Amino acid sequence: MTARSPLSPIFLAAPLAGFALLFLLAPKLWPNSEGTGADYAAAVEIGDAKGALSLPAVVGSRDPLAPLIVIDAGHGGHDPGARDPDTGRQEKDVTLGIARAIRDALVATGRVRVALTRDDDVFLVLEERYELARKLGANLFISIHADAAENREASGGSVYTLSEAASTKEAELLAARENKADILNGVDLSKQDAQISDILIDLTQRESMAVATQFSKALIRSAGQRLRLRSDAHQFAGFVVLKSPDTPSVLFETGYITNPNDSALLSSATGRHEIAAVVRDAVLVHFAKQRSQ
Repeated sequence: MTARSPLSPIFLAAPLAGFALLFLLAPKLWPNSEGTGADYAAAVEIGDAKGALSLPAVVGSRDPLAPLIVIDAGHGGHDPGARDPDTGRQEKDVTLGIARAIRDALVATGRVRVALTRDDDVFLVLEERYELARKLGANLFISIHADAAENREASGGSVYTLSEAASTKEAELLAARENKADILNGVDLSKQDAQISDILIDLTQRESMAVATQFSKALIRSAGQRLRLRSDAHQFAGFVVLKSPDTPSVLFETGYITNPNDSALLSSATGRHEIAAVVRDAVLVHFAKQRSQ
């Protein structure tokens, strides 16, 4: 352990709810070599400590063997995501509306089980999102997002699956932007991500990636003429939320919130219904094929 300089402020935080944390405002709090004491200090009240993340409710089929799909509404809380420059519409609100619509469409089939990582405006660390899916034993994890670009004419949806080497520079930059969201929570998890990446390349991860690719193809086919997709609709990137080693995971960029037409569609009841129908049909086809194999 490195010795602390007497000129360095010291920050003490207790994990107990309501406990005051002591922030030493004066460098002379601890006696120096001449025996001088503290000039002053300040006590600041902190809120309750964050407990263990509770598992979300699972709805839909009561058959415990029915496939479980976890839908993740991207961003939330103090992380608004991308923004519509015209209306001020925020990605976190758009994704939550779409995630709820997908849940309802899947539940209506009676053939699958569904859970949302968040059902209100709360912040989740990226790792927490896929960890919820892992703890629930999900068969598929779908993270919902809305794209953004400086070019206001850019439009269309895309589907991302995991690749440690991004397929295009654009995908690489997009992955970097999403991964930085954890910094907003005061913790930079980039070092942890690098360590996890070394572990993920194993047989289980490869199998999960293969299944995710199969679903992404089903999702693109399901979109057909119903939902506008980019010409290069299937992309690969190193998104943190895709890095669950044993849960097939895809990130669905449903359109560009920076494009007026896409933004209007993504925030409308009609648009949410159409996107939900596309995901619903892809899920049913995907698991029907899985059962037949």
